[in-house]
Amino acid sequence: MNFKDFKSFANHLKTLPKLEEAALLMEVTRLAELIEDTAKAEIGTYQRDNMGPFAPWAELAYFTKQDRLEKGFTENDPLLRTGEMRASITHEVLHNSPSTFDAVIGSDSEIAEKQELGTSKIPPRAFLGPAMWRNREHILKSLQGVHFSIMSGKKYPMSGVIRTNV
Repeated sequence: MNFKDFKSFANHLKTLPKLEEAALLMEVTRLAELIEDTAKAEIGTYQRDNMGPFAPWAELAYFTKQDRLEKGFTENDPLLRTGEMRASITHEVLHNSPSTFDAVIGSDSEIAEKQELGTSKIPPRAFLGPAMWRNREHILKSLQGVHFSIMSGKKYPMSGVIRTNV
């Protein structure tokens, strides 16, 4: 972006906070959706690779497999029975202060909490933590890209976001 004089540059700088806030909201929302989708995709498949600090999933116990079959479910699709737990995974983006957002991805299901963290009787089968882990580099690059685009005056795709003038 080229500026014809200092005043036009100063005017551009005045618009940055609103542009940055709108762009960050859009990007944080998109990234929260990505993590949610990744977590949902992990349900029903053993997670053993690229787990970061999270333990690879243990094989389902023999008795668990038998119970699944007796109840009409497939034998070996970990964490997947009716799809209810997967459907309970959601996201919310909280706007805490100017240009500060928190993305909350999780589930209100007690079963999901017990599977994510484990109990005294079942090993942890984390799906939320690894979903964040697997997307961490993309998240960092995306957020850096938003800041760079806004600061350098490059166009940031603002579809779905209302632009306001300062």
